[in-house]
Amino acid sequence: MNLDDPKLTAYALGEITDPAEINEVEIWLATNSIGRTFVTETKEMAKSLGIALHSMDAPSLTKAQRAALLNGTHEIHTTNKDIDKSHESYLSQKANPRSLRRPWSIVALTALAACLAAAPLLPWTELLRLRDSSAPTVAFNDKPMTIQMPQETPARKENKADMIATDQGQFVASAPPADLVVDSLQLKPAIAQTPAPALGAASSKAIAGFSSGWMAGAGAGKLATRRDRLANDSWTDSSLGLDKDANRANEAPNTEAYDAITENDFLTARENPLSTFSIDVDTASYANVRRFLNDGQLPPKGAVRIEEMLNYFTYDYAKPEGEAPFSTHLEVASCPWQPDHRLVRIGLKGREIPVAERKAANLVFLIDVSGSMDGPERLPLVKQSLRLLVDQLAENDKITLAVYAGQSGLVLPATSDKEAIRLALENLQPSGSTNGASGIRLAYEEAEKHFIKDGVNRVILATDGDFNVGVTNQSDLVDLITEKAKSGVFLSVLGFGTGNLKDSTMEKLADKGNGNYAYIDSLREGKKVLVEQMRGTLITIAKDVKIQVEFNPAVVINYRLIGYENRALKKEDFADDKKDAGEIGAGHTVTALYEVVMVGSVSKEVKAEPLKYMQNSVVTTAPVGEMLTVKLRYKEPAGDVSKLLEFPLTDNGQKLDAASKDFQFASTVAEFGQLLSRSKHSPLASWESLISRASDSKGDDKSGYRAEFIDLAKKAWELTRRNDS
Repeated sequence: MNLDDPKLTAYALGEITDPAEINEVEIWLATNSIGRTFVTETKEMAKSLGIALHSMDAPSLTKAQRAALLNGTHEIHTTNKDIDKSHESYLSQKANPRSLRRPWSIVALTALAACLAAAPLLPWTELLRLRDSSAPTVAFNDKPMTIQMPQETPARKENKADMIATDQGQFVASAPPADLVVDSLQLKPAIAQTPAPALGAASSKAIAGFSSGWMAGAGAGKLATRRDRLANDSWTDSSLGLDKDANRANEAPNTEAYDAITENDFLTARENPLSTFSIDVDTASYANVRRFLNDGQLPPKGAVRIEEMLNYFTYDYAKPEGEAPFSTHLEVASCPWQPDHRLVRIGLKGREIPVAERKAANLVFLIDVSGSMDGPERLPLVKQSLRLLVDQLAENDKITLAVYAGQSGLVLPATSDKEAIRLALENLQPSGSTNGASGIRLAYEEAEKHFIKDGVNRVILATDGDFNVGVTNQSDLVDLITEKAKSGVFLSVLGFGTGNLKDSTMEKLADKGNGNYAYIDSLREGKKVLVEQMRGTLITIAKDVKIQVEFNPAVVINYRLIGYENRALKKEDFADDKKDAGEIGAGHTVTALYEVVMVGSVSKEVKAEPLKYMQNSVVTTAPVGEMLTVKLRYKEPAGDVSKLLEFPLTDNGQKLDAASKDFQFASTVAEFGQLLSRSKHSPLASWESLISRASDSKGDDKSGYRAEFIDLAKKAWELTRRNDS
């Protein structure tokens, strides 16, 4: 394929329907930057012209005003007749799209673009006439277009950085702006417009190109009408940043998907002495919640998974000793949001693997390059983040690069050449639909082909999870991953993007793929996941790790597990080695919290594993103060039989302020999650209290993650107060 191939233009205009042809073009584009530029420019031009043509009769200017504008311009060597002729030509071609072929079709589009260069002027003048009576005159001088507002308000004189914007966010300008140039368009006569109602001022971001903003129109591909623009004047200025309500009408519909979370209830120790769950080392929820809060929004309840928020942070647990791959730490103190209750913390610390001892890695980067990955926080961030990981790899590590859009393809066979890997990553560009299943199959095939016995074998999937062709049903995708996990290849899922993030799907894929799920909202987060925690992300030290807590009914009357709702297991699953559970990576920490009500009671018989505190429905004698025993089962990474560990916990009545700093900080993260999800079990939880406690228990915080948490809690508190007012 080459640049003269008509398939390129047909692809850019969306005219190819044959999946094989689409796949052929997309694989070629993945490694041809000139071809990608051609396709991108063709798409953008066609889109802009389509918007412009459908909008030409929108302004309420009189025919005389339109003629004066067009006839008053110079350096545009076209007439109204030329415009009409070009317009008719375009509509003729539009009726027969197959006639649009390179190179003459691009020449025609380019000529039409030149003819329409004056079009952005019309809605701009009309908008100002309708919306801004405080700016009594809008003049266009005999120089590059400058918008003059002679009668400035005192606020505008005081702050020249204030912006005037439509509530649709399509184009913005400073008040007054400095010589705003629009495609070198020169306007001779000064044309005054009648004053109209004032436009609301807003603190906005730097100006985007006026012409490109108008031509691009709404994110969904259409311009808002004048009436739409006037309908919502919701710009606000706040300490949290720009209110994005004004921009959201311009964006594509939000199709993010989260599972509903039913909060764990209090259970009675007499009737339910066993609490069983799979560990979880995912951290996606915290980074995703951070994204919402930084955007000035409270997250949906389904996005708040408290266990992932707890495990985003590392804690100072002692390193494991002996044969076990992780150490276990137990602590109990008074509960901060309910002082009459007790809070139990269970902490695990995975064994560290020194760099020199890390075994060779066989990694397959599986990257979603579909059209939904277009945007700076999507594919460009994927490439930046994965380059950070490439920089950490050793000489004997191998990387395979596979991509998928409408179809899957192998971009780079397994190699240790870092420069080749970087170049292949850099050349990736988004286009097409999303056939995730075909990509997953290809990635596992490549990982199995280069499998390293006793080494690191992992697929790293980077996507927004928006699988829309091929196998799209979530349960079928989970079944596919479950089957592939039997190969001994582990899976890491890296989520990217906003607006269509399929959080629910990605979490399940990571869970069933013996892996972990992280959401990357910034390059800083990419560095945390793929550099700072690289060995934990890549190296599994124990798999199918389950926790079962047996409560002593003589001491405990009620308890509830905080978080881990979608990791719950039946009590019988604990000893069932066929039951899948979570994995711990090298150096990972895992934290779980129980809220406990302390009272003695007798329980009914429960048929499960032999109970320590009950025999034949009668509470047995237990050590004084012993409230529970934590049992753990785990398998070696390549093993099939689990090993059992047990650790009792005695409550010595410790107060919260005497607990470890890590215990106190973990309690603030749990309280934060409960406030965000409006937990029914923590009515006394307090933003003010948790922020104060987090500040006191922050510790040295070398990476600044705990300080960031405190800032996020303050933002969430402010947003909650606004929503409640």
